[in-house]
Amino acid sequence: MKILLTNDDGYNAPGIQALYETLCSHHEIILVAPEREKSAVGHGITLNEPIRIYKIHLNSGEGYSITGTPADCVKLALFKLYTTPPDLVIAGINPGSNTGVNINYSGTAGAAREAALNGLLSMAVSIERSKTVDYQGMSRFIDDLLDKICDYNLPSGTFLNINAPDISLDKARGVKITRQDSNNISTQFNKRIDPKDRSYYWYGSPYQADSEPDTDVSALSQNYISMTPIQCDTTDYKTMALLEPFKLP
Repeated sequence: MKILLTNDDGYNAPGIQALYETLCSHHEIILVAPEREKSAVGHGITLNEPIRIYKIHLNSGEGYSITGTPADCVKLALFKLYTTPPDLVIAGINPGSNTGVNINYSGTAGAAREAALNGLLSMAVSIERSKTVDYQGMSRFIDDLLDKICDYNLPSGTFLNINAPDISLDKARGVKITRQDSNNISTQFNKRIDPKDRSYYWYGSPYQADSEPDTDVSALSQNYISMTPIQCDTTDYKTMALLEPFKLP
């Protein structure tokens, strides 16, 4: 399988390196990732400055670092590096889950979404953050998944958002097919004072609400791997019908 690997943590991050080392022996891999961390940039692209691309050396081959966003990495790879498109795009492995509302902010999800918008099979892969993040276990899980994923015929414009709990993956209870939670929006800010007595703020701990049943957040709390299909078309079709009376003649 011909696979494009990217992320939002930078080309040298341990998650993408673990995926590369696991997959490169039996798949055709190109690694194209930001030159530095680009977390929480969502699906942003670079418009007001040039994007530069640099060849990098990996243990088992070569890849590319990009000065832009994760979505930039996918765009440049598809239209400047590939002569024929890859079979699959994988974004990750991200240290820290991308679940619920946070999917909207995630650069990891943004990269997978960019691939899906271009008609490619894609997935965003993340693990809950803890003292020990099992990148190797998650890489093996993804490797096994690749043998099956093409059989599911995901609809065009849909990508998989995959999250693992913060445990050794051989202890996971299984996989749950989940929906996106809507209760985990972050509203916390930590106020601090700098040496010149001026206020500044850091985002605080994520908001912890009771998770809804059958959601990605709930699955992780029960030590399941969560797999959520995310569609790029965000049209609210039910509301379209409600708005019919407002149509002009």
